[in-house]
Amino acid sequence: MASLMENLIEVLEKESGEYEDLLGLSQKKTPVIISGNLEELAKITDEEQIVVERISRLDHKRQEVFADIANVINRDVNTLKISNLVTMLESRPEEQQKLAKVHDRLKNVAQDVERVNGQNRILIQNALEMVEFDMNMLQAMKAAPETANYNKGAYNTGEHMGVSSKRFDAKQ
Repeated sequence: MASLMENLIEVLEKESGEYEDLLGLSQKKTPVIISGNLEELAKITDEEQIVVERISRLDHKRQEVFADIANVINRDVNTLKISNLVTMLESRPEEQQKLAKVHDRLKNVAQDVERVNGQNRILIQNALEMVEFDMNMLQAMKAAPETANYNKGAYNTGEHMGVSSKRFDAKQ
């Protein structure tokens, strides 16, 4: 059981470190989103993918270790929580303290990642709304009503209001 707890603590520490890396990338992404630098945003997103893959592998390993612990203490893995393990480790205060500390660290950094990603999501939504607004404005300009301008032959010229294909001619 002691080695399983050490394995769990080790995996949780590695997972916390990866989440801290992910938090750094998410914070680095915020000014890039604001500036609209798509090239840099793509680089950061690629780096995030690599970190997320490592987190996924660690998460899978954590679930395996957690299942082994649940099996040893004869508890259902689906209802067992780390906080329950911390309570069970009262007889071993050193392990209890390490597990509680790494659990709190992981929980806090995961919340920070969620908060920063939420801010980034809002920034991206705002940028998309601005692009959509600009696109609608351009389409509206092209779809302006025709004027009642006629040429010398008394035919409608078909020009649209506000949209002129003529350029300023300084010679006139």
